[in-house]
Formats: sequence, structure tokens, C-alpha cells
Amino acid sequence: MKKLSNMIAALALAAVAVCGLTSCGKSGSSSATDTAATAKIAVVISTLNNPWFVVLAETARDRAKELGYEATIFDSQNDPAKEASHYENIVASGYQAVLFNPTDADGSIANVRKAKEAGIPVFCMDREINATDAAVSQVLSDNYSGCVALGQFFVQEVGESGTYVELLGLVGDNNTWNRSKGFHSVIDRYSDLKMVAQQSADFDRAKALEVLESILQANPDIDAVFCGNDAMAMGAYQALVSAGKADKVKVFGFDGADDVVKLIAEGKIVATGMQFPKVMAQTAAESADEYIKGKRDFPQKTPVAVELVNKDTVGNFGDYGRK
Repeated sequence: MKKLSNMIAALALAAVAVCGLTSCGKSGSSSATDTAATAKIAVVISTLNNPWFVVLAETARDRAKELGYEATIFDSQNDPAKEASHYENIVASGYQAVLFNPTDADGSIANVRKAKEAGIPVFCMDREINATDAAVSQVLSDNYSGCVALGQFFVQEVGESGTYVELLGLVGDNNTWNRSKGFHSVIDRYSDLKMVAQQSADFDRAKALEVLESILQANPDIDAVFCGNDAMAMGAYQALVSAGKADKVKVFGFDGADDVVKLIAEGKIVATGMQFPKVMAQTAAESADEYIKGKRDFPQKTPVAVELVNKDTVGNFGDYGRK
């Protein structure tokens, strides 16, 4: 009996030892796999009222999920106050990272810093903030160079003389001005190319329709419209169709949205700049994953090249990127 008791005791001690080595029940376990499985990533987007941003948001969310995270999309509706509210929710709810498309280059800085102070890294996508000490990194299209190429093609198609309208995006977004500056770095060399109107339409299709309809009343004989994004290009095209001028006025956009790429193939819109939202979203999600797993060395800005989409190259593009 004494030998049997000793044997049972030995077996019990061995079981305890094995359990300790293998973390029985996984209580208190915090492996990299478990961390990824339970961590939450927020995807904060300036607006979902634009198919291009929907692609950016859903690609970021889906890549985060592929990497093993819970991911939730927050729509700021181009409202800085809603964006601030999202960040309060994110900090309070214990998210581990933010994939961020800001509403305002200056106004969004405070939100990013709030997350940073809470230990939550932020990775900007497509739109930047005017600070280099807040977000971990910013994955951005090379807007300026993309619009230099568009400006050169604009002169090729419209000629060295004529009149045109420029529709700007959100005035608080650096993309608006980088695109405009890139375009004008080319166009302003031609003194006979006259800009008869320059007005913001907030990157919005419906507003672009209204703005161009109003401009056409005072300037019915324009030759072209340069739009700071494809949503505005679609609105401008609709306005020209309604005015019976779609076959006389050349429309140029920027984004690489599918509806504009299709109209370029049909010869109804002249050109756009493909800025690869899926590449930017995937890069941001993968960077967040690397950060959560311990990496800290990230470039502050990662440029993504923009490619010209026109009648000659349109066959290479589709689904918000190269085919």
C-alpha cells in the first residue's frame, strides 16, 4: 500500500509538471498567434460616400482579418467631429492599431496624438496629416507627380490654347493642393490656356454636378474640365451630358475609379490617374501587423506611384488597379 501511494503521488507530481510546461487550459497564455487572434484593428475612413473609399476601407479591413485580427470600419462622413468621436471610442474600446484615412491634414493631428498617447499606433492611408511625430507611418499616392503626367496629357489632348475649369477637392486635404499644384506646374506654362473658374466640390459627385452646372451658365463654351478626383469627374460628366456638351468638353479625373476607367474605354472621359487604393490599404494593414508583433522601424512616408490611364493604356486597368 505504501508503494502504491508513493506511485500515485509521483504520477500526480508528473502531471502537474507536464501541465505547467504545456500551459494546461492556456490560462494566461499570450503567444503571438493568440495576440493576433484577439487583437482589434480600427479602420477609420473619411467617407464611405464614394466607391473609391469603400474599396480602400474594405481592403484594409479584409487584409487585417486575413492576418488574424478583428477589424471594424468607422465612417467619418467627412466630418472632423465624427472622426474625433470615433477615436474616443477606439481608445476606450481597446483597439491595438488604427488604419486611418483622415478628414483634415491639420485637424486630424489631435486625434492621432490621442491614440498615440494611449499606446495605439496609427497608420495613415491615402491622405496625410501635417505632422511627422504622430502617425507611425503614412502610405500615400504620389499625387503631385501623377498630376504632372495628367497635365502633360491635358495639353496633348486639349492643345496649347483654350479655356478650362478646375474642380478642387476638400480645401483642408493636402491631396487637393498637391494634385492642383502638379497640374498647374505644367498648364501654367501655356499662357493661352485660360482657367475660367476654379471651385471646390469637396471630392463629391453630386456637388460637382451642381458646381459645374452653375459654372456652365457663365462659361458655356469651355474646352475641358480638370477634376481633383474621379467622383467629381463623374459629376462633371453628368452635368455636361445634361447640358448637351459631353461630346465637346474633355473631362480629366484622378483616382482610378472603375466607373471612370470604363468611361475612358468608351471614349467619354479622357484620362485619370490610377492611385492603387488596394496597395495602400494592404500596406497599411501589414505595417500594423508588424508593429503589433514588435517592429518599430517604419518610414514616415511611403509613396505609391500613380499611373496615367488614357485611351491607349486603359486596357491594362480595372478593379481599382492593374488587371
